Amino acid sequence: MPVWLRDYSWRQTGSAVYLSVPLRGVRVTPANIFCTDRYLKVSVPPFLFEAFLCAPIDDTNSTAKIGNGMIFFTLYKKEVAIWDSLTLPNANKEELQYLRQSAILKAHEKAKVETEAKKVTKQEHKKYALEATMKLEEAERKRIEDLKEKERQKVTKELELWEKQQKDAEKQNRIQKKGEQHQDINQLKENRKEKMNNRRIPNEGTCKSRLKPTKGCHGSYSMFSENLKEEQLPAPRSAATIKINFTSRVFPTPMRESRVAEEEEWLRKQAEARRTISADTSELEDLKEEEKNPDWLKDKGNKMFATGNYLAAVNAYNLALRLNYKLPLLYLNRAACHLKLRNFHKAIEDSSKALELLIPPVPDNKNARVKAYVRRGTAFCQLELYTEGLQDYEAALKIDPKNKAIEKDAEKIRHLIQGTTQDS
Repeated sequence: MPVWLRDYSWRQTGSAVYLSVPLRGVRVTPANIFCTDRYLKVSVPPFLFEAFLCAPIDDTNSTAKIGNGMIFFTLYKKEVAIWDSLTLPNANKEELQYLRQSAILKAHEKAKVETEAKKVTKQEHKKYALEATMKLEEAERKRIEDLKEKERQKVTKELELWEKQQKDAEKQNRIQKKGEQHQDINQLKENRKEKMNNRRIPNEGTCKSRLKPTKGCHGSYSMFSENLKEEQLPAPRSAATIKINFTSRVFPTPMRESRVAEEEEWLRKQAEARRTISADTSELEDLKEEEKNPDWLKDKGNKMFATGNYLAAVNAYNLALRLNYKLPLLYLNRAACHLKLRNFHKAIEDSSKALELLIPPVPDNKNARVKAYVRRGTAFCQLELYTEGLQDYEAALKIDPKNKAIEKDAEKIRHLIQGTTQDS
């Protein structure tokens, strides 16, 4: 049965009503408050406050402030007037039930209208984003086409210049060949004249001495040019064999101190980590290099948690776990985020996974194990599973028996269990 709150205070002006409702010992969130123009309800188990207002209010502009065990409402009246009382006087159960159902229906209709409005606004934003994206893509396409056109014109000019240079070179070669042919013809004419002169002078020795250069004058010139070309060519490269030796991987410790099994386990874990990081490359290819580092993502999530952005912290831890799912601190930190977001079942799962990875229990992971038990026990208690929560707190006390805060929380849970047993 709920505990009805009758201890409240209120005051009013011509345009507003100021209402104070005490709620000590419980945690209140905006989700626990329901308000329409004629109906106000605060439901925080086991407490319940309900008020059927005397006149309608502006529920859109009205506010509620939570703090120091109090809820302070500022309710703006739709019409300026002084109320005789806060709630409806002399209302029977049927009228109250009708007003309660009417308020719920109005709230549903208002939520439906707001949802439709948000949907329309979202569609308009998507349309605007699509149009903007299309304009950007069109501008980028035009820019690329302009660059291609400029490159095409540049290459065309270079090609025309090269063709012109080739034609000039061919023309120069033809002129040079004509000059060489003309020179050869003149040389032949001179040779003929020398032969004619040799025939007129009957001297064999002189003929022989003159015939040798004249007979092979043109040939000796060509042979000399061929020899010159051969001398200009480099000698062929001598064949050789290059040997390549690969050194085996050596640990920095001496072989007599090395532990082969542990080294092989370390190598296996390194290979598994590399395979994990290289997995899902199609989904992670847009990330920066540091965003593919689980430690960097863990630090990023810790900063988000410190600023109160718990959803962003959960996203950072999720991505880090996709890269390396065997880091217990990632599960432990994500469990803390789920506790803040009141996702208690997920907090229990992450704390349990962290405890599975924190094996064997050693002094280095002592604090992590204590946090895992405390966070899982807190989630159990929020779900009113006090027995399971007490077991986790006692397990944390066995690890750290000098922790007074954990001992104090465990004592509170014991009192809650005893109170629940006495009530039953």
